[in-house]
Amino acid sequence: MTLDFWFFCVAGPAVLFAGISKGGFGSGAAFAAASILALVIEPGLALGVMLPLLMLIDASALRPYWRKWSGIDVKLLLIGGLPGIAVGAALYQVASPDLFRLLIGGVSVGFVLWHLALASGLIRLARTRLPDWAGVLIGSVAGFTTFVSHAGGPPAAVFLLSRGLTKTQYQATTVLLFWVLNIVKFFPYAALGMFSAQTFLANLVLAPFAILGTWIGVRAHHLVPERLFFALTYVLLFVTGTKLIWDGLT
Repeated sequence: MTLDFWFFCVAGPAVLFAGISKGGFGSGAAFAAASILALVIEPGLALGVMLPLLMLIDASALRPYWRKWSGIDVKLLLIGGLPGIAVGAALYQVASPDLFRLLIGGVSVGFVLWHLALASGLIRLARTRLPDWAGVLIGSVAGFTTFVSHAGGPPAAVFLLSRGLTKTQYQATTVLLFWVLNIVKFFPYAALGMFSAQTFLANLVLAPFAILGTWIGVRAHHLVPERLFFALTYVLLFVTGTKLIWDGLT
């Protein structure tokens, strides 16, 4: 990994964007940062660079949302999420970088297509409250996707949005959930050699972008239209996801 001017031109805005997403909009788009970084560095390194920054964002966002979460929903998602992380760690040990490009790219493009289908009415979600067992099942998916691409937000959102939470409850629940999952992920990431002196240096330089993004996100939580924010997210995810799939296949 070369920490040159081009890297930081790409990484700085990506980390800022992740901070805004996790700080104010439920983590649903934060994984776009990992997708963007995977365009310029090897996917495993992109995940290793992003995890400490995501942990910093989580810690920065905890205080504004302290005790505003839904405790039962966090517990259900964590029960499934921890085994999901274990499956992701096992897969990483046998997977090639191209497989992870395909996984990250596939999740990115799939996320966009899913939301377009919802917006167009091709898919209609039931308005009923999902049962507790569904939270455990969806939590396992979130644990796996958060390990392989930092993309646990979208599956977690499917469950949480059915539970009748307020906007702030939903946001606080995602902050607490991924604060715990990212701490758990740190240990297998370290064991798998995904951190290095270079990733540490990148973290030091990018930390201010993470903190600034979180600060903006917390304040934008009540001010910025989510529709505008996520419209930009979908464009970024679709373009980067398509490029990663192409790179993985070729």
